[in-house]
Amino acid sequence: MPRRTSPHLQHVTVHGHRRAYVRMGSGPVVLLLHGLGCDHTTWAPVMESLARTHTVIAPDLLGHGASDKPRADYSVGGYANGMRDLLTVLGVDSATVVGHSFGGGVAMQFAYQYPERTERLVLVGSGGLGPDVSPAIRAITTPGFHQLMGVLTAPGLRHVTTATMRLLARSRMPQARDLGEVADIYDSFKDPRTRAAIRHVVRAVVDWRGQIVTMSDRAYLTEAMPMCVIWGADDMVIPVSHASNASALAPSARIEVVPNAGHFPHRDHPERFVKIVRDFMRSTDPSRYDRERWRQLLDDGARVPPVQAEAGESPLAPVHSVRRASSA
Repeated sequence: MPRRTSPHLQHVTVHGHRRAYVRMGSGPVVLLLHGLGCDHTTWAPVMESLARTHTVIAPDLLGHGASDKPRADYSVGGYANGMRDLLTVLGVDSATVVGHSFGGGVAMQFAYQYPERTERLVLVGSGGLGPDVSPAIRAITTPGFHQLMGVLTAPGLRHVTTATMRLLARSRMPQARDLGEVADIYDSFKDPRTRAAIRHVVRAVVDWRGQIVTMSDRAYLTEAMPMCVIWGADDMVIPVSHASNASALAPSARIEVVPNAGHFPHRDHPERFVKIVRDFMRSTDPSRYDRERWRQLLDDGARVPPVQAEAGESPLAPVHSVRRASSA
């Protein structure tokens, strides 16, 4: 079945483009940013639980879901600007920003560009922590992707392919765990505007050698901001070794590796995910922007080496050095 939108879905127009978002709950704000080809519904298993204690805002990024899909700026920086403007329109001054996969890259960029509006940073199977990425994502950057996907998403073939993916996802094989979400993404590619938008997004952050946008040269700035990194132990899209990269780049960050979870730990184990996020927010004070502190960090510069520039090199720290999420 294709994704269903939330009954809480609302729309607002920013810079002439219609933006879809869900807002629910009350209290301190948590901004949930989905990954490439997904939309707000990826957070459905955790939104209501988080909304018991927080105001949850889950937008469809431009080019995704029920938001407009114009010919526009789909860079990471452009998305960060869009989130600033959306929060401003919604009357929100600051938030704990939670980003999954590509949304993690947007979250990191948002925190870098607008530290005064970022209380905490939570990265979930995030991009931007190393070069490795699945061949399927690299394939989006190749010539002819748009035309080929138009053929592969013709009604008959699309229905068979998505049904097969969802059947495999129910098999409980670790390698097939994420295929339910992948089927939803594949189904969304039937829309030529979605394909064009996704192609622009991927080309801005990935080339044939892997990810080209990284936080490694700015990770030292997280000394001034609480950060939590959550990863599925069986992630087949972005390897769990990138959690170790985060540990090396930002030693003060809390690192959680969730057993028996793939690229979508918030869907595989929603209760555990909410517990991790809620405990993190409860145990940390929100960052308060200090211009002099920020200036000093920039002046001192990075104190750790950047993540390896080439795909295939060993991670900066062994994966067993990070914390394993408890099953409680």
